[in-house]
Amino acid sequence: MKSKIQEPQNVNNNDVSKNNLLMDFAVDKTNSTVNIKREFAAPVSDVWAAWTQPELLDKWWAPKPFKSRTKSMDFKVGGHRLYAMVSPEGHEHWGVQQYKEINPKSNYRQLNCFSNDQGVINSEMPQSDWRIEFKKQGDTTLVEITIKHKSLENLEALLKMGFKEGFAVCLNGLDEIL
Repeated sequence: MKSKIQEPQNVNNNDVSKNNLLMDFAVDKTNSTVNIKREFAAPVSDVWAAWTQPELLDKWWAPKPFKSRTKSMDFKVGGHRLYAMVSPEGHEHWGVQQYKEINPKSNYRQLNCFSNDQGVINSEMPQSDWRIEFKKQGDTTLVEITIKHKSLENLEALLKMGFKEGFAVCLNGLDEIL
């Protein structure tokens, strides 16, 4: 089902879409952390499902025109998701998400890493520890994401790859499927 959320016009800090749904992206270089807040006009159960079910993740996880394709996923503590972001030309960029903590419909924590198509982590690429929280706010759900990097160098490398812009496109894609 489609949500009634207007697309955010940009991803500047404290950006609010036309109908006052929040999109905030803040970089804390002192702590090598990114903090993202995004509000969705959907119940927590729907937003949670979109983050934790592979068939829904594949609809929004890659920034357009890329597509996400999950090879395997076991959403449980100690489990993982192995997926590719596939370019329009068919080039695959692999990643793995290792699930560290899960509190259903409340929050979960995962380690995000670049990998090969077998899930072998590329230790030369930035890795990040994500905490994703889901909060009911009246008729909306606020998703708060804290992304911790091992170093400022890793954080800056990811930002140079276009993470801020790419992830904003992904979140807009999530908004579209909700």
